Amino acid sequence: MKNRILLFALAVLLGCGEALACSRVVLLGRDNLTVVGRTLDWRTPIPTNLYVYPRGMQKQGMPEGNTYHWKSKYGSVLAVSYDGGATEGMNEKGLVMNALFCKGSIYRTSAEGKLRSLSLAVFVSFFLDNFATVDEVHQWLKDNEFAIYGKDFDGGTEAALHWALTDRSGNTLVMEFQNGKLDVYMSRDYRVLTNDPPFEKMLAINNYWKQVGGANQLPGTVRSPDRFARASFFIEHVPDSVDYKQAAAEVLTVLNNVAVPYGYELEDAPNLSSSQWRSVADAKNLIYYFGFFYEFSVFNIELGKLNLEEGAPVLKMDTSKHTDLHGCINDLLVPSAPFTPMW
Repeated sequence: MKNRILLFALAVLLGCGEALACSRVVLLGRDNLTVVGRTLDWRTPIPTNLYVYPRGMQKQGMPEGNTYHWKSKYGSVLAVSYDGGATEGMNEKGLVMNALFCKGSIYRTSAEGKLRSLSLAVFVSFFLDNFATVDEVHQWLKDNEFAIYGKDFDGGTEAALHWALTDRSGNTLVMEFQNGKLDVYMSRDYRVLTNDPPFEKMLAINNYWKQVGGANQLPGTVRSPDRFARASFFIEHVPDSVDYKQAAAEVLTVLNNVAVPYGYELEDAPNLSSSQWRSVADAKNLIYYFGFFYEFSVFNIELGKLNLEEGAPVLKMDTSKHTDLHGCINDLLVPSAPFTPMW
């Protein structure tokens, strides 16, 4: 009887909502190797370019009002969607941060300007610019209250997100807003993130599938809890005693297993998402891999080999001008103006 009730609850959770999808996994390897991978899934094309920012740049969280102003401590590589908002990135200390869609997110807002605000367009940049470890981020979150401003996109879609940060040690922190309250989860065991339901409920669902046993049965749809269960099983059952190149390849194969087929469609379901691009961030060796699902190739930026000194130029890879890239593309990055935030 207890199992039937649990299965009914799972069916309700799995059956609700649109398939607005992204998936994230963390591989913990030998010799402190930490590799983070994610898919970016959406229902319409999201043009995404790559930027490399040096340290020592003056930035702000909003164009005006009660906001944060800072000078970046660390250089970073960023994936910037619509050339207006940082979706994810990795800084020179090996801190990786990824934003994933979470439609239940309700942010804390700044009533009458009492709380300093951060725009979602520069939210990832703020943390990569200022922190080297998950512990530092956790302490800052405990000591500071802040508000979030998010601009609608894609024809009025609310920018509802949650985030995961993983540092070079493999420690992961998940940030999630529910009803205006920030919930924070931190552990080396938190190696997977997808979308809805909220993280605590997702862990409970995944515990059910662990009892079933992934070698016997795994859920196979593109819905968020199913992808979470598959990703959790596979990332825990790929070899961890491998070199950094094989580790990146393993992460890519796990991402392929939870990716939504490109161009995926169902009758009477116009808002289904499909996987558009994937990235893999090697936090130890500071290598950032990137590739589109409509291309066969994956290329990389070796962040540790670039000039990140204060005063160095911002560099950009305009992905619309290049196709079928392979290997390291450091020499294809060109000086650029910083991206213009969609405040």
